[in-house]
Amino acid sequence: MTIDDALNTIHRPWVSRNTLTLAQGEELRKNFEELLEQFFDRIAQSVHSGNPANMDDLLREWVMARTQSDLEAHRTSLPSILNHMHLVTYQVARENLPGPGALALLEALMPVFSHCFEYAAHLEIEENIRHISRQLEHANKNLQRLDKSKSDFIAIAAHELKTPLTLIEGYSSMIRDSSQLGSDRNNIEVLLNGIENGANRLRHIIDDMIDVSLIDNNLLSLNFQPLWLNRLFFVLRDEFIDVIEDRSMRLEVVDFPGCDEMTFGDNERLYQAFRNLFSNAIKFTPDGGKITVDGRKLPGFFEITLSDTGIGIDPRDHSVIFEKFGRVGNTSLHSSGKTKFKGGGPGLGLSITRGIIEAHGGSIWVESSGYNEMMCPGSTFHVLLPIRSTPHDPKLAKLFALDVDQSTAPPSESAEA
Repeated sequence: MTIDDALNTIHRPWVSRNTLTLAQGEELRKNFEELLEQFFDRIAQSVHSGNPANMDDLLREWVMARTQSDLEAHRTSLPSILNHMHLVTYQVARENLPGPGALALLEALMPVFSHCFEYAAHLEIEENIRHISRQLEHANKNLQRLDKSKSDFIAIAAHELKTPLTLIEGYSSMIRDSSQLGSDRNNIEVLLNGIENGANRLRHIIDDMIDVSLIDNNLLSLNFQPLWLNRLFFVLRDEFIDVIEDRSMRLEVVDFPGCDEMTFGDNERLYQAFRNLFSNAIKFTPDGGKITVDGRKLPGFFEITLSDTGIGIDPRDHSVIFEKFGRVGNTSLHSSGKTKFKGGGPGLGLSITRGIIEAHGGSIWVESSGYNEMMCPGSTFHVLLPIRSTPHDPKLAKLFALDVDQSTAPPSESAEA
C-alpha cells in the first residue's frame, strides 16, 4: 500500500473524528469540517512534495484568525489543536490500516506535523507578543490620560476654588474695615451677600465632587417620584430666563408628544442633570444664539434633545466631555462666569449628568459636526430616558394607585423665552 493510498483510506474517518471532537454545535462543525479538509489536502501535498513548508500559509491564516477575546483568554491554541489532530491520525491509522501501512504513514507524516508544531508555536509567540505590546501601549495611553487628568484636576480645582475664596476673603476684609469706620447697615448687608455667594460657589463645587464620587462607586441612590418632563423643562426655563434675556438669546421648549405624561424618576436628580445641559448650552452659545429643547416618544423611552447654535464640539472630543474634568480647548482662556460665553467650571457637570441618566437606565450622547467659533455649527445632546408607568417601590405604587388613570399633566403650550 502506497502513502497516497493510506491517506485516501484515513481521509474521511480522520476528518469526521476531528470534527466531532474539536467542534461543538452543528453550524460550527460544518465550518470546521471545511477547514479540516483544507488541512488534510495540505498534508497530502506536503508528504507528496517532501516540503512541509506547504503548510505555512494555512497555519498563519489560522493563527491570525483568532479574535481579541481568544487572545485575552488564551483560547484556541493552535499547537494544542495540532497535537489533537496528530493523536487522531495515530488512532485512525491504527484502526483502518494494516500494521506496516500505518507505521509507514505515520513515519511519512512525522516531519510534516513536527514542522507544523514548530511553525505554529513560533506564529503564536509572535502574535502574543504583538497582543501584549498593544495592551501595554493601551495601558500607557491610559496612564498618560490619567496623569493629565490629575494635572487638569489640580489646575482646575485651584482656579475654581480660588475664585470663591478670594470673594470670601475680600468681603471679610471689607467688613472689618467697614466696622472700624462705622459703615451703615445696608453696606454691611451687601458685603455679607458677597460672602454668601462665595460660600455657595464653594458648596456647589464640593457637592459636584461628592456626586462624582458617588457615581464612580455606584452609590448614587435615586428617589423615584411622579414627574412630568414639560414641567421640569419649564422650571428650568424660568430659572435661566434672566440670563437668556441678558445675553439676548432665545430658549424654546417644544411641547413634544408625551412630554405631559406622568412617568417615574428622581425629580431632583433629573433636574440636576438637565440643568447641567441647559447651563452647558448657554455657556457655549454666543450672545444672540438659540437653544431648543425638543423630543419624541419612543416604545418604552422618551428621547429628549437639547440643541444649540453654539461653537460646536470636535468629534474627537464627543466622549471626552462626559469624563471627569473633561473640559476641552484652552481652559485658561475661559471666563470665570458660570453662564457667560465660554464660562468656566470644574468640568464635572456632563460627567454627573451621564451618571444620573445611566442610573435611571437611560443613555446620553452628543452630535456635532465640529468646533468652530466663527461658523458656530452647534451641538445637539440626546437623552434617552426610560418611561416608567409604575415606581419600583410597591408602597409608592400603592400610594399612587388611584391616580394611575390620571397620568397626564394639564396641557401646556410650547414656550419660547
